[in-house]
Amino acid sequence: MAKPKISSDWLCGCAGCHMSLLDIDERIALIAELADLRSTPITDLKEPDEEGVDVGILEGGINNSANEEVARKMRERAKILVALGDCAVFGGVPAMRNFCGIEEALKRAYVETESTDESGAVPDDPELAKMTRARALQEVVPVDVHVPGCPPSADTIFHVLSELAQGRRPELKDELLHWH
Repeated sequence: MAKPKISSDWLCGCAGCHMSLLDIDERIALIAELADLRSTPITDLKEPDEEGVDVGILEGGINNSANEEVARKMRERAKILVALGDCAVFGGVPAMRNFCGIEEALKRAYVETESTDESGAVPDDPELAKMTRARALQEVVPVDVHVPGCPPSADTIFHVLSELAQGRRPELKDELLHWH
């Protein structure tokens, strides 16, 4: 029987969830025995297989049209979609931008920051993704498994990957729901 295929990507976030994934250390070899790790930010493959994957994992919230496109593609190609981390599950820190609005956030980031020179301006190019209200992944596409945490612990991520690779839905409770 073929190993299940797992792909992952990140959206609007800090990449801390993928760093926590790397913190599973040598247990990654156990996951590699159980599953075929496909596209991830840490592999050469950058998109989930066109013919689909068994598990798609997304970290980060949705805050622009490019994030929406990545989320929709992963959802279309994954049998099971996992929202990994607080940004994907709840909107996280990026969603704090919603309190001041997109224009104010861009102005602060590109014009008013202490490190911006006098020529600072908000980038305006048709090649750039269109900014949107920051949202949790489930506000854009259906999500099958939610893994909260900022970031989730390496033990939690290992548990989720191990369960999914063995064809089981992970159950998260007790020590798997908080950082040690």
